[in-house]
Amino acid sequence: MTARLFSAVLPPLDVLERIDAHLQPRRAAGSGTWRWTPMENWHVTTAFMASVPERAREPLDELLAEAAAATPAFDIRLAGTVCFPDPSRARILALGVTQGAQELEALAQRCRNAATRAGTSADGARYTGHLTLARTHRGTEATSWVRIVDSFPGWSWTAQELVLIESHLAERRYEVVGRWPLAVVRGAR
Repeated sequence: MTARLFSAVLPPLDVLERIDAHLQPRRAAGSGTWRWTPMENWHVTTAFMASVPERAREPLDELLAEAAAATPAFDIRLAGTVCFPDPSRARILALGVTQGAQELEALAQRCRNAATRAGTSADGARYTGHLTLARTHRGTEATSWVRIVDSFPGWSWTAQELVLIESHLAERRYEVVGRWPLAVVRGAR
């Protein structure tokens, strides 16, 4: 038996609520094209593992704990638009990471390495930190959405924890199955 897992950084509830409040009046405009991600599923992925065998779970947990312990807590800011693969044929509309991108990328590399060392594999695509707002099954022109999302004010917090999330596709829900604190920076206020 395998599990669909990903490691991630979760924004705090107050940040999620502010993003949701800003996005709420705009969702109806894209309801025919976009499938909006519910607020409770918002996260910033560090490593996606499509099929993790049961035997790899315990070592994966241990190695992700090590990855978290090797990563100092860091400030992160979500702002600006990211479209995958690009705005002219977007399938994913997301908020980008404008602060903490290097720290997040280093954490993502540690998480991917943890997956490999645990005996599973993580998505090897070029890493771009983001929080997915909406998806569509076919590529769509998203230039107007880029302007809308770019007008959002941006939201910041200090990332202090790495989580492991199981994706239950049939139920379209996520479940946090592991939590590890990031390293405390000595002398920080």
